[in-house]
Amino acid sequence: MKIMAVDFGDSRTGIAICDRGELLASPVCVIEEKHFPTTVQKTAQQAQEQGAERIVVGHPLNMDGSKGPRAQLCEEFAQQLGELVSVPVVLWDERQTTVSAIGFLNETNTRGKKRKQVIDAVAATIILENYMSYRKNHSEEE
Repeated sequence: MKIMAVDFGDSRTGIAICDRGELLASPVCVIEEKHFPTTVQKTAQQAQEQGAERIVVGHPLNMDGSKGPRAQLCEEFAQQLGELVSVPVVLWDERQTTVSAIGFLNETNTRGKKRKQVIDAVAATIILENYMSYRKNHSEEE
């Protein structure tokens, strides 16, 4: 199944996609947009262009599992996105993905402007890898 992951942000939203065999997750782009409805629209357009069969939206829960304002905004984003696409939209716990993305970019010595351009797409890729790993290990629950 071709799955698209979204790391929603106030001004930059990262997009990643996997192959149909769910073996490889790759960053696609970063949508640079501050207007919430336009971000939802552009994300739906990416889903269509990428041929996504499911969309996973990062859900930034607090470390104790509670929902803060950011998680609630992502829920609203996922709900509105679901109204524009004909594929399932699911929320996925994304705690620590940005930290992981920063670590990855440090290891690859990605700095400055380039880092800012790719960090959200890398975070979306990590969200997607985590989701794919879960599906692989819990296929009977799908």
